[in-house]
Amino acid sequence: MTAVSDFLAKIEKLIAALLVLTMAVLIVTAVVFRYFLNTPLSWAGEITIFLFIWMSFVGGSLGLKYKSQASVTVLLDRIPIKWKKVILILGYLIMLGFMVIVLYYSYTWVFSQGVANQSANASQIPMWIPYSAIPFGLTFATVHLLANSMNLIREENFE
Repeated sequence: MTAVSDFLAKIEKLIAALLVLTMAVLIVTAVVFRYFLNTPLSWAGEITIFLFIWMSFVGGSLGLKYKSQASVTVLLDRIPIKWKKVILILGYLIMLGFMVIVLYYSYTWVFSQGVANQSANASQIPMWIPYSAIPFGLTFATVHLLANSMNLIREENFE
C-alpha cells in the first residue's frame, strides 16, 4: 500500500506543479489583457478559482501523505507510549470512516444529473470538472491514510 501511496504522491506533485504554473500564467495573462490591452478576460478569475480549488484538494491529500497537517499533541505527549499508538490508530480509523462517507456523497454528487447540466458562468466549462476536485483529492487522501495507518500498525519500535 505504501508503494501505491508513493506513486500517487508523485502524480499529485506533478499535478500540483502544473496547477500552480497554469494559475501563474493565467493571472499574468489576465493582468496584461486588463491593464495593457484594456480588454479584460472575463473568464480568467473564474478559472483561477477552479484551479485553486483543485490545488487545495491535491495539496491537502499530500499533506496527509506526509503527515504535515496541523495537530494538537498535548494529550499524546502526556500518555504512555503503548496508549499513544492505540489513540493514533483510532484517529486514523475515525478519519478513514469520515473519508468513506464524504467520498460516497461526493461521487454521488459529481455524477448526479444536476451537476451534469451545470456550466460555469463566465467560462461555460462543465461544472463537473471543478467539482471533481473533491472526490479526486479525497480518493488520493484515503489511499494515503490507509498506507499511513498500515505503516503505524506494522511499526514495532513505536516512539
